Amino acid sequence: MEIYTIQPITHEETYTVRLQELRKGGTLEDCRFEGDELQTTVHLGGFHDNTLVAVGSFFKKDHMTHSLTDAYQLRGMAVLEKHWNKGYGQQLLSFGEQLFSDRNIDFIWMNARKNAFGFYEKLGYSRIGSIFEVADIGTHQVLFKELNQNPKL
Repeated sequence: MEIYTIQPITHEETYTVRLQELRKGGTLEDCRFEGDELQTTVHLGGFHDNTLVAVGSFFKKDHMTHSLTDAYQLRGMAVLEKHWNKGYGQQLLSFGEQLFSDRNIDFIWMNARKNAFGFYEKLGYSRIGSIFEVADIGTHQVLFKELNQNPKL
């Protein structure tokens, strides 16, 4: 029987999945993000039969250009390829959304890779602003989701 659980993890635990899916050919150092160690940063791991297969990191960060305040930025969202299309990424993201909604956070936003736009849009995220390039990584755009219907303006 397959068991999938989601729980907080350390930033170091995210690196193996980040390396395999987001920084292929890179080093563990390439997997470190500014702010990983902050107490306000939340790292979530998705486990299949006690093996880490999905990660997502949420950084307390507003997006002033698009007036997304009282917000968290999702970075380093990844699911090991062997576990794609099983709903693990969706479950991990939904867990994070509920966590931050319960904390009265108004928005989650991310700089999403082009190949992930559809995934996030199916989950209620909207694109905002222009498409842009991230060196050595590819085409991105900001996507966001309002968690609370009456955000503090």
